[in-house]
Amino acid sequence: MPVGLKMPDEPPAVQGLRLASRHCGIKRESTSKDLTLIEIAKDSTIGGVFTQNHFCAAPVTLCREHLSENSESRYLLINSGNANAATGEQGLQAARDCCVAVAGVTGVKPVQVLPFSTGVIAEPMPTAPVIAAVPELVSALHENAWVAAAEGIMTTDTVPKVCSRQVEINGHTVTINGIAKGSGMIKPQMATLLAFVATDAVIEAGLIQSMLERAVAGSFNSITVDGDTSTNDSCMLMATGASGVSIQGSKLFQRALDEVFIELAQTIIRDAEGATKFIEVAVQGAADENDARGIAFTIAESPLVKTALFASDPNWGRLIMAIGRAPVNRIETDRIDLYLGPVRLLHRGLPDPDYSEAAGQAQMSREEIRISVDLNLGGSETRVWTSDLSYDYVRINAEYRS
Repeated sequence: MPVGLKMPDEPPAVQGLRLASRHCGIKRESTSKDLTLIEIAKDSTIGGVFTQNHFCAAPVTLCREHLSENSESRYLLINSGNANAATGEQGLQAARDCCVAVAGVTGVKPVQVLPFSTGVIAEPMPTAPVIAAVPELVSALHENAWVAAAEGIMTTDTVPKVCSRQVEINGHTVTINGIAKGSGMIKPQMATLLAFVATDAVIEAGLIQSMLERAVAGSFNSITVDGDTSTNDSCMLMATGASGVSIQGSKLFQRALDEVFIELAQTIIRDAEGATKFIEVAVQGAADENDARGIAFTIAESPLVKTALFASDPNWGRLIMAIGRAPVNRIETDRIDLYLGPVRLLHRGLPDPDYSEAAGQAQMSREEIRISVDLNLGGSETRVWTSDLSYDYVRINAEYRS
């Protein structure tokens, strides 16, 4: 069961953007949506970040090419159930054919269509069901179909992930909506498995990429389920400009955008494969940011830490072990303070004399847990979100293709 999540409500529309989703036949279950189309208005701006996995999927390669060759993307086509990764030239041609199909029905150029895929790796991408479904998808496009679109990009997710914010700028309301998918194979580098965020604000082409990269740094690049980076990671930010409101220099808008990204990233952890706990790992007092992140991710990805969290076992020697083996430049163990929630475990490198097993047990038994480390060496800090490691994580991944 997801931790603290429920079925999302349909968010307000983003002017200038329409969506549609349906089952085309890639997934075996006829009730599962597996194909989503997003239409963005003419003259929209778009930014994207992608996986750093060297086995990047064919749609990632083609999407990058289309973005570099064309300044006006109009459609995003997303399939679930097949990753189209490690498929060679056949996979690239399949992605091209799907873009051509959308272009043929909508009247745009193929280069104005961006492809995305998620699902099983190294299986041939079936294009026939996708191409056959495109006309119906186009005719079904609607501004109020965010939840359906989120359902259409799911794989092992148990709930669709949708987030929305509205802010008032110079007396006018702008909307930011986002959807994401991901439950396992999660340690994003540049993005998450798949995430699509859109606003009807005006964002200049030269600004949207930097805004996206800032938002991703504190959200999708700060989560981990199992330390694995997908072949298909892609995150897109779209601005239709249909509200006519420019956000140039608006701290309020950037804050709202950051909130959407953080909430989406956290929903991925709350719905992580087999998760029963949502954990924040906060590190402060580090000599530099790399040291802070190195310790945070070492704790968050330790199988021994994660299984202790699942068992609600306050065996915090595992936390000390993870801190001590982290890839850092500077650490002084006799300066470290360590906390579970408000309970101090370690003070200046030694067990806190006021600590009790009962107090530690009470914190570890919670659904939401905060682990805090203060290195007392400098001014750098970070936070990372992760999940526990349960029996169900093993079962889900053992049965993934069966």
